Amino acid sequence: MTGIGVVGAGGWASVGHLPALAGLPEFTVTGVATTRRASAERVAAAHGVPHAFVGAAELAAHPDVDVVVVSVKVPDHAEAVRAALAAGKHVVSEWPLGVDAEEARSLADAAREAGVRHAVVLQGVHSPDVRFVADLLADGRLGRLESAVLVADGDAFGGSTIPADLAWTLDPAAGASIVSIMAGHFLATLERITGPLTSVSARLPVLHDEVTVEGTGQRLRNGTPSHVLLHGTLAGDATVSVAVHGGDRPDAVGFYLKLACERGTVTAKPRATGMFMHWTDWDITVDGEPVAVPAAYRTVPDAVPAGPAVRIAELYRDFARALAEDRPARPDFDEAVRVHRLLATVERSAASGARELSVGHDPAG
Repeated sequence: MTGIGVVGAGGWASVGHLPALAGLPEFTVTGVATTRRASAERVAAAHGVPHAFVGAAELAAHPDVDVVVVSVKVPDHAEAVRAALAAGKHVVSEWPLGVDAEEARSLADAAREAGVRHAVVLQGVHSPDVRFVADLLADGRLGRLESAVLVADGDAFGGSTIPADLAWTLDPAAGASIVSIMAGHFLATLERITGPLTSVSARLPVLHDEVTVEGTGQRLRNGTPSHVLLHGTLAGDATVSVAVHGGDRPDAVGFYLKLACERGTVTAKPRATGMFMHWTDWDITVDGEPVAVPAAYRTVPDAVPAGPAVRIAELYRDFARALAEDRPARPDFDEAVRVHRLLATVERSAASGARELSVGHDPAG
């Protein structure tokens, strides 16, 4: 059984990573790390983990840790990933991989040089619903895809208020916004179905120069977009329209996806209202008729609790197979770089007002 150590074991890790790993027979969580020993020991005790560490380097150096999971704030990803690589450990990093495409590329190069397996948590690409819809389009019965429309909620980013624990994301340099986090997840999930975007024209309106911190009333300057609006094309000239709405509203739908093909239309929305497309089961229709995803697409044990942990567990199952088969994990750091570059292309288009080509690809080839 593979030993996993989780860096940043509070917050999201307690909701997503630790419940996912606890339900999988391929892994055992052998260590957790936070910035303070007392908090690390509390998390370890709560989840039955034998070792508690201060920082990524201490965790990565322990012989019971084979894989390091990085689940800290985005600006701290690089340090934690490099600590794992320096110790020769496999590494799974939360998305975004880095604060920008350049940092992500540097980390991907370092992982390749270290000769370890690496993955980024764009878990939507492993969703059974996403894989099923991708196969539905690929088998040709509906004809070629002609257009794709995605409307999604991006809360809690982009609104006039922000939770206190996310106030740090108002600085664009932090690399965590409705663009990098929400649009990154949504576009990676969409492209798993449609294939990659080949051109894009985008707008990133900033509607709130100042944002109120919930619970304190403090007003902070904001430099991040409120919404993500883009139109694009795919190979084969299909069109794509995406709108990611910022703000935290009580009537949030979650998402709505429509795929118009030559001989039919596929739609999808969350089974649980208000859930993100990379977190939840989908209600899928073909030409208005409900379609069930075959059981064979769902491989996560019942021991994994329902909710966001299930999608993360699906990614970890692929990572376990990558280790056993000595193959790259999916999506790995190189795929993370491609998505980072796609988002950089979106930002360039929004800044220039022009249509951008060669989306997500390295200009150097």
